[in-house]
Amino acid sequence: MLNLIIFGPPGAGKGTQSEKIIAQYQLEHISTGDLLRAERNAGTELGNKANEYISKGELVPDAVVIGMVRNFMLSKSSAHGFIFDGFPRTIPQAEALDSMLLEFNTSIATVLGLEVAEDELVKRLVLRGQTSGRVDDQDENTIRNRFREYQNKTLPLQDFYSRQGKYQSIQGIGEIEEIFTNLCACIDKVNS
Repeated sequence: MLNLIIFGPPGAGKGTQSEKIIAQYQLEHISTGDLLRAERNAGTELGNKANEYISKGELVPDAVVIGMVRNFMLSKSSAHGFIFDGFPRTIPQAEALDSMLLEFNTSIATVLGLEVAEDELVKRLVLRGQTSGRVDDQDENTIRNRFREYQNKTLPLQDFYSRQGKYQSIQGIGEIEEIFTNLCACIDKVNS
């Protein structure tokens, strides 16, 4: 089973590249935001539990999120593998994910880190905000704050996965196809 994490700051191109990787390697996409909405809409026990936190404006606890990931993986038991997008975001989430994957006798094969300078990210996100209507992409101060949040809370995962020998840095600036080719070379290295 091929399990990947696509990693990088907001605007690095994770969504664009995830779609291409999913098609190339026939992986199932795990987006915790999508899982959360699906569980809530289905009225599952986990969805109801998550809703309790969301309705108070609180973060959904890691145990609930991991439960949703577990349920999704169980529902896709014949999958070739999974690509995790937007998860994990913290070291405790990464540790919980590693433990859960052991239950499935699998692990993360590699973490693909898209590297993009902050000023380039700001340009990309402002442009995306103009075309998508996303309010959080229209204000440069909000974008820079999201980047700081990423640096403070999520960037430590780079060291976590580097210590496991799983982190691969990929330049996230250039043509989409060129970046995709570089990502595929990294995936093929661990999937041979």
